[in-house]
Amino acid sequence: MRVLLVYPIFPKTFWSYEKILALVDRKVLLPPLGLVTVAAILPQEWEFKLVDRNIRPATEAEWAWADIVIFSAMIVQKQDLLDQIKEAKRRGKLVALGGPYPTSTPHEVEAAGADFLILDEGELTLPMFVAAVQRGETSGTFRATEKPDVTSTPIPRFDLLEFDAYDMMSVQFSRGCPFQCEFCDIIVLYGRKPRTKTPAQLLAELDYLYELGWRRGVFMVDDNFIGNKRNVKLLLKELKVWAEEHQYPFNFDTEASIDLAQDQEMMELMVDCGFKAVFLGIETPDEDSLQLTKKFQNTRSSLTESVETIIRTGLRPMAGFIIGFDGEKAGAGDRIVRFAELAAIPSTTFAMLQALPNTALWHRLTKEGRLRENQDGNINQTTLMNFVATRPLEDIAREYVEAFCALYDPIAYLDRTYRCFLMLGSPKWTAPAKKPEWIVVKALLTVIWRQGVIRETRWKFWHHLFSIFKRNPKVLEQYISTCAHNEHFLEYRQIVRDQIESQLAEYLAQGPEKPYVLVKEKAEAVVS
Repeated sequence: MRVLLVYPIFPKTFWSYEKILALVDRKVLLPPLGLVTVAAILPQEWEFKLVDRNIRPATEAEWAWADIVIFSAMIVQKQDLLDQIKEAKRRGKLVALGGPYPTSTPHEVEAAGADFLILDEGELTLPMFVAAVQRGETSGTFRATEKPDVTSTPIPRFDLLEFDAYDMMSVQFSRGCPFQCEFCDIIVLYGRKPRTKTPAQLLAELDYLYELGWRRGVFMVDDNFIGNKRNVKLLLKELKVWAEEHQYPFNFDTEASIDLAQDQEMMELMVDCGFKAVFLGIETPDEDSLQLTKKFQNTRSSLTESVETIIRTGLRPMAGFIIGFDGEKAGAGDRIVRFAELAAIPSTTFAMLQALPNTALWHRLTKEGRLRENQDGNINQTTLMNFVATRPLEDIAREYVEAFCALYDPIAYLDRTYRCFLMLGSPKWTAPAKKPEWIVVKALLTVIWRQGVIRETRWKFWHHLFSIFKRNPKVLEQYISTCAHNEHFLEYRQIVRDQIESQLAEYLAQGPEKPYVLVKEKAEAVVS
């Protein structure tokens, strides 16, 4: 059986980083970990080719070679996925689909022409698919009623990837999250009981990447890396030894809940292993909104103090923010900007709230008749809300655009980054010196030329650079890299403004919409 694995295109998003990746001659931030894991679970006597359409399209020879085409996609990749299903069917290919988007809304991909729906988690449903294919069946839907034990998950087929195109590699230690945020689809897809691999499994994956020659960053793509704290600490203690023995070949980034700040041992272990940055789902500084959306873990201690603790331990924070929660008061955008400035968080994803399919928020809004027709929601930053909010959508959208642009004002971004890195703790270990690649040196010189010579940021850039060199020199390399991120945000903030204003004009042309009235009794029912 010859299998063509195809990963659809992502539209431009906060995470696409085209301008930064172009500086170092790379095309994509992260690889399709799901598809290389699928390839590892399927029978190894089958033949595989992988095409990441974010790098290049499939060739006619690859289409002709395949007996079956397997796609995996998130909701933000929906349009290209649907287009590629049509391309595969036009060529007479059997099509199989899996991943978060097909699992959440299987009827949409089935209507587009998919033959096999391999839903939920592949450790359980891929064997069902294989058995059906071996019986000669040409269609079927495969679902699981339970969650798999991921200690049986094989090492992903990283060898199928075009390494030179990616800036980081991906590995996954756990699935699931113990919290109950109303808007989150992770707990719907993967459950609230975090399941982890064994430390030996994860280290075997790192060994394979090391053997394949990888020496750049690795993203632990767990949706909440510290969901199972006991098991994570067991991993980190072994990873620390592995990193020392291999002379720290990788830097790690990950995602974690803000209660990471209350576990000093966990943070220090992460820094000792080579973790550099952590993405935090802060969402909003408004405690009423946090309570309403059931993000209770963010209300138990000061958010600014928690972020500062994380920074001082040695982890650069990235943060997610959302505008448009029920009951939200005017000025939410400004409050988010002020919080990011006060907490000195350099990079912040920021979007209007979306009701993702099958989340608790989706079901509640459906019951209240608030979902807009033909709007399935996604997590891109260039999309209007897909439901009727409790204040005028025009107000929310304009606040959002102005706040997004304020966050990524070039001088404001440099100042925030500077304050963060003045505080940023550094690891106790020092990795062996490496000869810098010419492409990295060229990128560094380009950033210095743009931000330190030709732009209005020039005086701030040089002041901050020399100050970091003098006061916290161990973080200098990471500081410059974080400054470089603004190359993407300078362009992307204009994309956000243009696309949101265009959608807003179309929305307003349809006539005014009355905001939903959230009475006290309903708000209390949501929280309870």
